[in-house]
This record gives sequence, C-alpha cells and structure tokens, in this order.
Amino acid sequence: MKSPWSYSNTKFFRRLYAFLLLVMAFTGFGQMPIFKRYYVSEIPGMGWAADFYLTHTLHYLGAIVLFALFAYVITDFLLKGKNHDRLTASAYVRLALLGGLVVTGIFRVFKNLPDVSFSPGFTLFIDLAHLGFVMLFGIAALLFMIFKLPWVEPRRG
Repeated sequence: MKSPWSYSNTKFFRRLYAFLLLVMAFTGFGQMPIFKRYYVSEIPGMGWAADFYLTHTLHYLGAIVLFALFAYVITDFLLKGKNHDRLTASAYVRLALLGGLVVTGIFRVFKNLPDVSFSPGFTLFIDLAHLGFVMLFGIAALLFMIFKLPWVEPRRG
C-alpha cells in the first residue's frame, strides 16, 4: 500500500497542487486592481477580492504552502522515486517555468520590503517577467493537461 504522503499518491497531490495554483492565480491577479474595476467584487460573497492587503496576504500564504509542497515532493522523489520514475520533457518545461515564477516572485517580495529599492526599470522588468511566466505556465499547463503529458513516467530497463 502506498503512503498517502508519497508523491506517487497523485490524486492527493494533484488536487492540492491544482488548488494552490488556483489560489495563487486568483490572488495574484487580485494584486492588480482588476476585481473592483471589472465588478468581480460586486458578485455576492466576492467583496473580499477587492481588498489588496487580503489578497496580498493570501498570495504570500499560498506561496509558502506551495514552496512546502515543492520541497516535500522533490525530497520524496529524490529519496524514493528516482529509482523507479524519471522526469518527462513536459516536467522539465514546467520546472523551468515554475523556476522563473519563483525567482521573479522572490524579487517581487524583496521589492515590497521597506529597506529595499529597485530602479523603476528593474521593477517593471520583474513585474512583467512574473506576469509573463504566469501566462506561459498557464498555457503550458493547459496544453499538458489536454495532451495528458505527465510529470513522471516509469523508468525503463
């Protein structure tokens, strides 16, 4: 019987990962004032979506949980799975895009610290790069889902 905490328990981790990505996407777009501008916050029960500080905090909390999930799955794969499974080409694409998101996200966190200041040009670059990685990751994830391309496949031989 597989452990419920093994990365190979794909049902649990797929649902958690999908939920976290949904939270991160929603709260990330909430950092731009689009929910109030396009009346999303007028939908009953969605008034909280226009609160920048709430969506900001939820985005940071989602990032913390997502980092913890990444750390756990990577560690589990390295300790248990690499002898049985190998990463696919789609996994490498996802990892590169997620890496770009993480790096640009970390710079965005630094930008928000009171003692750190970046030039306006670098700030714009980081903001657009983060948004670009989000869009590329979303497109790639959609394509990988449509074509049912997995992260891992059994190691041959």
